[in-house]
Amino acid sequence: MATRSDTPVLDTLAAMTVDSIERCGLDAKTFILTRLAALAAMDAPAISYLAHVDPAMKADLTTEQLQDVLVAIAPVVGTARVMSAATHITEALGITIALAEAEAEAMAEKEAESRSRS
Repeated sequence: MATRSDTPVLDTLAAMTVDSIERCGLDAKTFILTRLAALAAMDAPAISYLAHVDPAMKADLTTEQLQDVLVAIAPVVGTARVMSAATHITEALGITIALAEAEAEAMAEKEAESRSRS
């Protein structure tokens, strides 16, 4: 029987992703670009792109490469989906930046508290 988790949906998605990565022969950039193209094709929400920000950065994916994928799929999926994808990607990046800023502020506050106690 499976172990009970507080996040069964996220755990399942993570396991599916790991399995996909292990079974796929694509290099990291191609893998992420393919997944981003699929997200755009299905008009995925920003939260779906959010899960791909860190892997895209680790794969040294450039903005130009992402734009090239959106250009390549535009005739197939349509302009509305591509524009929606661009918006959702921008939202995901904004969320990532906001989270990083909040983390940096929290670390700075802890450091300041630590200094004031010394």
